[in-house]
Amino acid sequence: MNLGSKNTNSLPIQGLAIHSNQTFIAFPAVMGVLNITADSFYDGGRYSTEEQWINHTAQMLDEGADIIDLGAVSTRPGAEEVPEFIEIKKIKNAVHSLIQHFPNIVISVDTYRASVAQVALDEGASIINDISAGDFDAGMIPLVARWNVPYIMMHILGSPATMQINPRYDDVVMDIVNYFKRKIEICHQYDFDRLIIDPGFGFGKTLRHNYTLLSHLSSFVEFGYPVLVGVSRKSMIYKLLNIEPEEALYGTIVANTLALLNGANIIRVHDVKPAIQAIKIILEYKNASYSTHE
Repeated sequence: MNLGSKNTNSLPIQGLAIHSNQTFIAFPAVMGVLNITADSFYDGGRYSTEEQWINHTAQMLDEGADIIDLGAVSTRPGAEEVPEFIEIKKIKNAVHSLIQHFPNIVISVDTYRASVAQVALDEGASIINDISAGDFDAGMIPLVARWNVPYIMMHILGSPATMQINPRYDDVVMDIVNYFKRKIEICHQYDFDRLIIDPGFGFGKTLRHNYTLLSHLSSFVEFGYPVLVGVSRKSMIYKLLNIEPEEALYGTIVANTLALLNGANIIRVHDVKPAIQAIKIILEYKNASYSTHE
């Protein structure tokens, strides 16, 4: 059984082992988004108080979320940098509060700062989700290697402030595949292999780049690590459909379905219930028998 490290055989990756609370998350899994920021592109300001984030977390867990992805800094295109001490304070308080209210919760912390990740892990977080795969803070990979926790490595071109200014690639799929090859080699230098790959939809990609990556997701599945896809209510959906993020749920469900059919193991979403329903239908579809006896 593969538990989230590199898959060395031809069998599908079955799930992710969380050592901090002896939890096993079966794939495909749903990661619910909890942004406690004021300026996230979709839900900024909705969950800025403890009561709000506790209630929203309770709802996501009730609906079937396997992981809660906690973020205290917006990484939307053009986002301004938040001071480190503010992010540390918010994450420390939120992780502590969430674990008090939900002792068995699996928390992923969305940060590119090693100092924030350290505080989050000290407080009981289980996963680190780094939009820069260690590029923004050289201390991040050594830190997660010491803790031996699942580490989501995402690809980004540039920084949140600049990433959507005319992004260019020679070959978007192969360029990002080669990027992850280099990152995996760096992690292996620390004898660390608990990796999750995120191609980084919307982070330094045009609309065409995003759909090319979605259709070639198998190129990342072939690494043998779990693949996470985060397309929920993003511009690749709402700009294509000429709508607002608030109207992009149906498009999100379709995009998540395509991701799951193409090999995604974890989908990161704002809306948990529709994602759970999509997974149930996909699993039934994949397990369907052509037997005439049924």
